[in-house]
Amino acid sequence: MSSRISARISAISESATLAVDAKAKAMKAAGRPVIGFGAGEPDFPTPGYIVEAAVEAARDPRFHKYTPAGGLPELRQAIADKTLRDSGYQVDASRVLVTNGGKQAVYQAFATLLDPGDEVLVVAPYWTTYPEAIKLAGGVQVDVVTDETTGYLASVEQLEAARTERTKVLLFVSPSNPTGAVYPREQVEAIGRWAAEHGLWVVTDEIYEHLVYGGAEFTSIATAVPELGDRVVIVNGVAKTYAMTGWRVGWLIGPSDVVKAATNLQSHATSNVSNVAQVAALAAVKGDLSAVERMREAFDRRRKTMVRMLNEIPGVLCPEPQGAFYVYPSVKALLGKELRGRRPQTSAELAELILEEAEVAVVPGEAFGTPGYFRLSYALGDDDLVEGVSRLQKLLSEAV
Repeated sequence: MSSRISARISAISESATLAVDAKAKAMKAAGRPVIGFGAGEPDFPTPGYIVEAAVEAARDPRFHKYTPAGGLPELRQAIADKTLRDSGYQVDASRVLVTNGGKQAVYQAFATLLDPGDEVLVVAPYWTTYPEAIKLAGGVQVDVVTDETTGYLASVEQLEAARTERTKVLLFVSPSNPTGAVYPREQVEAIGRWAAEHGLWVVTDEIYEHLVYGGAEFTSIATAVPELGDRVVIVNGVAKTYAMTGWRVGWLIGPSDVVKAATNLQSHATSNVSNVAQVAALAAVKGDLSAVERMREAFDRRRKTMVRMLNEIPGVLCPEPQGAFYVYPSVKALLGKELRGRRPQTSAELAELILEEAEVAVVPGEAFGTPGYFRLSYALGDDDLVEGVSRLQKLLSEAV
């Protein structure tokens, strides 16, 4: 008897971060004072000028109809201009594909590049969507595991040790979700040159490009290593930079043949992205970065507070992230200890205990390929952040 659900789709795991966020919201709706550190979503509203652009677009009959599957021509040009402005990478608008959020860009990049059995080098910890997108495309994920001792940065030596004759793609992410790691320019250049030397494709996720702190600087591997030539695919979007997670506008930038093939796929999968959302994205990428800077300052302040408070907890080791809006502390020293009559053996079990006992939602490291850690987002209000980490301090200090 055949299965009701295909093996391909049955193999997909639910998004762990969205699942944690949904559970936290359900508990809140039931009257419990849950504080959620799960979702990677800025707590700021979308800037007003962007919203107004969308309102005007909704009134324009032009945007009530189908538009090109690859995106509004004026938005594709604005994304090309913004990419040159922000990362120094020059690209023609014809090499831009507007997608339904960054996740669609990620999936379509892998679906376009991979044949069954092709290997993709993925630095762990990794964002939860990457494995599922690679798997759906028929690819094989090869993990390159990092930890807090190196600031969650992979070396060329580690990448080379993982490379085989079947390796086709390197997935490069800086700043990183979930760790907040940012590769220094010299390391970006070294990794890019290594990839070019071995003829690998590089898919680089740059969605956190504007969220870096302290002395860290964002470096696009496409700009830093021109010898990669036409073997680079950039994925990005407006969600994080402009507090537009719900608008669902991302993009893919790549060589002409890749963009054409990905556009063909999108033409059958979804057709064009919502025109109203595209016009909102157009206002975002054409505008200045003043609203982004105000958000970045708040994230920086919260980052420092969270790192300090977490490191005050015995058994928790929290490196200071340099980008994005996440911390990724090790809780390995707490596993197996007694806490409220239980002895959690995994970070997943400990996260469940914390949600039940402290009413705080965190995402365990199992979701990101490295058990023994938590991911906490600091993209929430200052008061909730302090209250939530204070609850963690109180609960975890009881571990014996």
